[in-house]
Amino acid sequence: MPINKPGKRLFILDTNVLMHDPMSLFHFGKHDVYLPMVVLEEMDAGKKGLSEVARNVRQVSRFLDELMHNRDKVDIEKGIPLQIQSLKNNESNQGRLFFQFRSHAVDMPDSLPGNKPDNNILGSALSLQERYPDTRITLVSKDINLRIKATILGVHTEDYFDDRVLDDANLLFSGSEKLPDDFWGQQGDDIESWQQAEKSYYKVHGPQVNSWHSNQHVYLGGDNGFEARVSQIEEQPENKTATLEILTDYASSTHSVWGINARNREQNFALNMLMNPDIDIVTILGTAGTGKTLLALAAGMVQTLEDNRYKEIIMTRATVSVGEDIGFLPGTEEEKMAPWMGALMDNLEVLNPSETSGGEWGRAATNELLANRIKIRSINFMRGRTFLNRYLILDEAQNLTPKQMKTLITRAGPGTKIVCLGNVAQIDTPYITESSSGLTYVVDRFKNWEHSGHIILQRGERSRLADYAADIL
Repeated sequence: MPINKPGKRLFILDTNVLMHDPMSLFHFGKHDVYLPMVVLEEMDAGKKGLSEVARNVRQVSRFLDELMHNRDKVDIEKGIPLQIQSLKNNESNQGRLFFQFRSHAVDMPDSLPGNKPDNNILGSALSLQERYPDTRITLVSKDINLRIKATILGVHTEDYFDDRVLDDANLLFSGSEKLPDDFWGQQGDDIESWQQAEKSYYKVHGPQVNSWHSNQHVYLGGDNGFEARVSQIEEQPENKTATLEILTDYASSTHSVWGINARNREQNFALNMLMNPDIDIVTILGTAGTGKTLLALAAGMVQTLEDNRYKEIIMTRATVSVGEDIGFLPGTEEEKMAPWMGALMDNLEVLNPSETSGGEWGRAATNELLANRIKIRSINFMRGRTFLNRYLILDEAQNLTPKQMKTLITRAGPGTKIVCLGNVAQIDTPYITESSSGLTYVVDRFKNWEHSGHIILQRGERSRLADYAADIL
């Protein structure tokens, strides 16, 4: 295996890296990739089923099959170039793929018998280090315990970083920006303003505009305070020019949404995006109690039941347990999803209290209407569907991978609005972090699109107990 070339590294991939990202084979640039035989065995055991992991394993198998097409044993021993016809962006990739051909005779500690898959991988890494002392060999794994054991044995190890959207989740686009106090003074005396369709607009310029994004929210406190949306950005020879649209004040009782008013600035930003038909996808992040689900559901009910802008509301979420799995759930799709949709039921109680006028008949009619227009669907059966004129709410989106988010969002047909809710600090899925979550991925990729909007809700509005607990626990 001729890998002793200057500047080249050899990366040994753990099975969970391939299960997490099938494209990981092609993400090591000019460097070489090594697959121990036990990795292929584990992939073979995990290829069956309809889960995301099983689909990823099958995709890796297809990549390997294409890479090995028309290759004989001699070619494989020399290393297979990591280039395939179906990937157009890997033309300059000079890395090669190597497989394990022989058992690695290496002395392992008595506490680490070699019959376990992870220990077999460690044995492969130690043997390669002995055979190629001049080559930097790195074991790449999403398994923290395996990385700890590798470090103890003197094997250089790393997490798989290529799936990270950002180096630090704190760098995630917030969706809003406070303007400097002298903002209007910076604009000079020739501020262009106008009114159209009962909306007020301002055309502004300056260096701060260069960092703005479409549908970003800007605000100014004090006597000259205002809240606005960046509705348009125009390229200019020196600096960009932005058009600001003054927002509807949903904190006022005259602009309530299904009886709900914004309790803080960020909630007002969220309601403006949710009620705007020109924004096709809205992402709302925030800790528990900030009102994400309540705002999304209230806006959906107004636009579905009163304005008839959408045919129905569809709610779904990733079914990831916080604690022990409760096992098999009988019933229809909606009945199986009901235990996961406690947030929906809680917020429906707030939006449609049982003490409403009309008595028992009125409550029954309201519940029947809501049941006909609000559907609960499982994300597991989204593939292949197309939603037309639907208001789709995806709750707990932080638990989805970028690939799962793509699968869901590409289901949107004409007239559909997608609302993604979540808290990237509260991820329950293994191998997903704040910086690699599908929700982080969507926020970052859509921030420059003129039909998307994003906001991070800052303040909890649940109760003083919940707010205090969030601060100290």
